[in-house]
Amino acid sequence: MFIARNAPLLFALLLGSMPVAAAADCVPPERPFLPQSQEDMRAYADLIRSDFETYIADVQDYFRCLDAERARAFVEAREVSDDYARFLNALE
Repeated sequence: MFIARNAPLLFALLLGSMPVAAAADCVPPERPFLPQSQEDMRAYADLIRSDFETYIADVQDYFRCLDAERARAFVEAREVSDDYARFLNALE
């Protein structure tokens, strides 16, 4: 009966310890290509620099998206946990 009474708390704790999977709309940026040859790096330096700067900006957006999804999931989990507690109380 301990588990049944504390299920909401246990559910929230388990959820908090799980890694957050990328939401469908949180798309990770593509890693920029870096040529092996220093000659190619010098020849395409402006393009490569731009690709890396774009990646850095995009990965920050991606992290913000994941943070927002994590916050949304915690709110939902709290609501579901409350619903489950009401359900368990109704059975008593």
